[in-house]
Amino acid sequence: MWFLPLVLCVRTARTSKLLAPWYRPAAFVSTLLISQPQYAWLKELGLPEENQGVQNGRNLVSLEMGKILVEGVGEVQEYVDICDYAVGLSRIRGPILPSERSGHALIGQWNPVGLVGIITVLDFPVAVYGWNNAIAMICRNVCLWKGAPATSLITVAVTKIIAKVLEDNKLPGAICSLTCGGADIGTAMAKDERVNLLSFTRSTQRFGRSLLELAGNNAIIAFEDADLSLVVPSRCTAVRRLFLHESIHDEVVNRLKKAYAQICIGKPWDSKVLFGPHHTKLAVNIFLGAVEEAKKEGGTVIYGGKVMDCPGNYIELTIVIDLTHDASIAHTETFAPILYVFKFKNEEEVFAWNNEVKQGLSSSIFTKDLGRIFHWLGPKGSDCGIVNVNIPVSGAEIGGAFGGEKHTGGGRASGSDAWKQYMRRSTCTINYSKDLPLAQGIKFQ
Repeated sequence: MWFLPLVLCVRTARTSKLLAPWYRPAAFVSTLLISQPQYAWLKELGLPEENQGVQNGRNLVSLEMGKILVEGVGEVQEYVDICDYAVGLSRIRGPILPSERSGHALIGQWNPVGLVGIITVLDFPVAVYGWNNAIAMICRNVCLWKGAPATSLITVAVTKIIAKVLEDNKLPGAICSLTCGGADIGTAMAKDERVNLLSFTRSTQRFGRSLLELAGNNAIIAFEDADLSLVVPSRCTAVRRLFLHESIHDEVVNRLKKAYAQICIGKPWDSKVLFGPHHTKLAVNIFLGAVEEAKKEGGTVIYGGKVMDCPGNYIELTIVIDLTHDASIAHTETFAPILYVFKFKNEEEVFAWNNEVKQGLSSSIFTKDLGRIFHWLGPKGSDCGIVNVNIPVSGAEIGGAFGGEKHTGGGRASGSDAWKQYMRRSTCTINYSKDLPLAQGIKFQ
């Protein structure tokens, strides 16, 4: 089973059928130098040197859920990358420990949990499943996936590719199974005790073993010594709260308005477009409701805030100022391109403001002060699961464990030692002597 992620990585890219009518060859993102002798074995798995799979998959992501082309490429590439990463973890073994008792061996043993249920949402319809699926498989588990109802085409297409890879290697395609449906299916999975681990993105209630990655409400803090050329392009559409030191507040806000005005909004498969449509009319109404609530709470909309006058679910990028840091709308996770901008005076208050929300996924500061940086990374700094310095809150690398704290769930997926959540751990003591000594030197007379 250990080789499955590698085969999946290779064959997925090779056999991808996620083509769209407007597909045309582009730069090959996932090319490997298989002409080199040390990589010759990859040819036996059928990997061509020019690998088009990543470029093919991007189109269906853009078509069905509205993500722009470059983000669609990132979606599929991230799945390929996590498969590649999983290969390095595939020989998982527990430690062999010295026993205090003569004639005994102490072993730490890792075993699969069994069935891993994976529930994903529409904003990352490929990558989040990949994080879970690749790691779960090298831990020798089987998977049951329920994708978002609104991205069922992507879910079915990915599952069919995986099933073909498995079956080509004389393994049942059902190792990675699929179920479709709404909240009723997710609830059934959460309550079913046959699901040994449930990985869920967004929100749930479960009394069994779970791996949760829920709401974010991410924040960026920019201090007076921040490099503003780094702050403004920091993908603020992925940030909900932006805290600016009072000495740079007005300048950064003006820069943001100019930057937003240059963002091309349109059909997501157009390579010039940087922001596509919202997914549904319901999502558009949620956006409008959040804007109105921000106004009621004292906020001022200085950019955007409206639905665009064109066919489709297109909305304007939005910037809101003048809210208080504890405004209820700023503490509410809203999946819409609304940026709440706040003014702060000092480090102590802004770190507290960052931490006062219930969500705790990702946060970042921009500063050159080393003391401030290590304060931010320490026990009195950010309480989020992802804590960055001088980079935005989005775009986490697969090598690190991805997840958050507090109401975000505490689960970790992808890299580092996140694999441990997909396994059960046993401590095994083996007596290969003819005696029965007790631990701690205890003797019964």
